[in-house]
Amino acid sequence: MIDTFLQPLPHGITLSCRATGLRGRPVLMFLHGFPEAAFVWDELLLHFARPENGGYRCVAPNLRGFEKSSAPMEVSAYRPKHLVQDIAALIALETATAGGALACLVAHDWGGAVAWNLANQRPELTKTLAIVNSPHPGTFLRELQTNPKQQAASAYMNFLIRPDAEQRLAENDFERLWPFLTNGPSGGAASWLTESVKNQYRAVWGPRADGGSGLTGGCNYYRASPLRPPRPGDPAAASVTLPREMLTVALPTLVVWALDDIALPPELIDGLGDYVADLTLHTVAGATHWIVHEQPHRVAQYLHDFLLQNR
Repeated sequence: MIDTFLQPLPHGITLSCRATGLRGRPVLMFLHGFPEAAFVWDELLLHFARPENGGYRCVAPNLRGFEKSSAPMEVSAYRPKHLVQDIAALIALETATAGGALACLVAHDWGGAVAWNLANQRPELTKTLAIVNSPHPGTFLRELQTNPKQQAASAYMNFLIRPDAEQRLAENDFERLWPFLTNGPSGGAASWLTESVKNQYRAVWGPRADGGSGLTGGCNYYRASPLRPPRPGDPAAASVTLPREMLTVALPTLVVWALDDIALPPELIDGLGDYVADLTLHTVAGATHWIVHEQPHRVAQYLHDFLLQNR
C-alpha cells in the first residue's frame, strides 16, 4: 500500500510524496527525473518496504515543479541550490526518528543531478548514494564541452528551454513527449508504456490545479541550468567551470548505467572513478534510459546487494 501526502517544508515549499513502510525504520529516498514523477518508483517502494527486503521506510517525493509539489514561477527557483535545499529538508523530516540520515539516496535523470550535488554538499544526510543513468556533473560538463556525440545527443535541451516548450509538448495529446519514452534501439517499442501508465503521465503533464501547465516546472530545470550544448549566441556549457571540490563524492556510491541510453551515452561513465572514491558500477546492455520502467527487478537486485554490502 502506497500512501500519498503533501509535506510542507520549513522554507515554504511543499512536496507531494509517495511512501510506504513504517516510520522509524531506515529510510530510502527515491528521486525521479524529467518528464517523469514520483510514481515511477512505486514497484521499488513496495519491494524495499517488505520485511524480507529490509523493511525500509521508502519515500519518493515529486520534485518542485512536478505533480502537486510547489511550482514557483521564477526560473531561478529551479537552480541546484534550491533543489538540494528541498531534499535536505525532506530528509531531515523523514529521518528525525531514524538516525538523522538516509540509508540510501536513490536517483535517476534530473533526480540524479540533485543527488550528486547533495552527496557533495551535504554528505552527512545519507549513508550511501545510488544513481541510475544520471551523469555526474564533472563527466557531463567534459562531454558537453568536447564530444560532438554528446552535444548532438543533448540537443533536445535547447528545445526544452524555448518559451513555448510546454505548450508545444502538450499539443495533440503530448505527441512530442511520447517519443522521449520510446525512442531507442528497439525502434520505438516500449511494452511497459501501457495505456494505464500513459494515463499516469497525462495526469502529471496536464494542467495543474493552480492553472499552470504540469510541464512548466520540468522545463524550468533546463532553463535554469547552463549544462546544455552551446549554440550561436549561447555558450551554455562552454562557459562553465566547476571546481573539483564541487565534484568529489566520498560516499559509497552505486551507479547503474543502461548502455542503450540515446541521450546519455556510456562515455559519461568514463573517468567516473576520478570523482567517486568508493564506486560500484553496473552496466546493462539492452536497456535504455527508462531502465527503471523496463527492468525494475534488476535495478532492485543491484540496490539490494549494494545495501547489504554497506550496512
